[in-house]
Amino acid sequence: MGSPCIICVAITGSLPTKANNPAVPITVAEQVESTQEAFEAGATICHAHVRNDDETPTSDPEKFARLKEGLEAHCPGMIIQFSTGGRSGAGKARGGMLPLRPDMASLSVGSNNFPTRVYENPPELIDWLAGEMRTYGVKPEVEAFDLSHILKAAEMHENGDIADTPYVQFVMGVKNAMPADRHIFDFYVQTVERLFPGAPWCAAGIGREQLKLNEWSIAAGGHARTGLEDNVRMDRHTLAPSNAALVARTAEICAANERPVATPSEARAILGLAPHH
Repeated sequence: MGSPCIICVAITGSLPTKANNPAVPITVAEQVESTQEAFEAGATICHAHVRNDDETPTSDPEKFARLKEGLEAHCPGMIIQFSTGGRSGAGKARGGMLPLRPDMASLSVGSNNFPTRVYENPPELIDWLAGEMRTYGVKPEVEAFDLSHILKAAEMHENGDIADTPYVQFVMGVKNAMPADRHIFDFYVQTVERLFPGAPWCAAGIGREQLKLNEWSIAAGGHARTGLEDNVRMDRHTLAPSNAALVARTAEICAANERPVATPSEARAILGLAPHH
């Protein structure tokens, strides 16, 4: 058997709505229930955004605190990863939940185009978010939407802005950003292995590219992200019935590549996180 594969489930995001798919969890109670099902199916990281009751994204620390409490109660040992993405707030509000000390948080280290806007990550905000993560002992997951973001992560690691071994996730398939191109994916992997020898890495495919990136990443020895945030449809015609169903599908890809699905304790060891108590 190969090395264990960590499955991250991105449960909600900031875009999919009940109108897109009734399975998308919006309230904290729905998010906890959906994550527990995904956890039981094999997910060991929960990547979380929170929403207001009207489904609009928010960076409200109180909602993040209630979500963290629920996940810790119902998904023991699961790695909690909060999003500091730009759709849920502006400026330092994006890191307002970091004092809650989740295990991890996403960190975008550069700007890029999104389908209808610029995803702005100015250097001063990146430095502040990275500093808050160091202060509160939160491991960053570097979200790389472009090759330059991997190189920026290497610079930040060299300067001590990222304190421990970086964990880089390639994000491919966002319209107007990096497409799901196999040659570029392979170069991403080579670049991470050159800059961070032995470091774990992950890949995420957006929309119809989710399954493709799951297959590429697992086969290449990386880790995988799935979930309703990235793809509300299993294919062009069928709605994904749940986050758990997407995790189960990813686990099947692991089995086909003779890689066991990482347990929570294995995932924590791979990422250099403290054991669960």
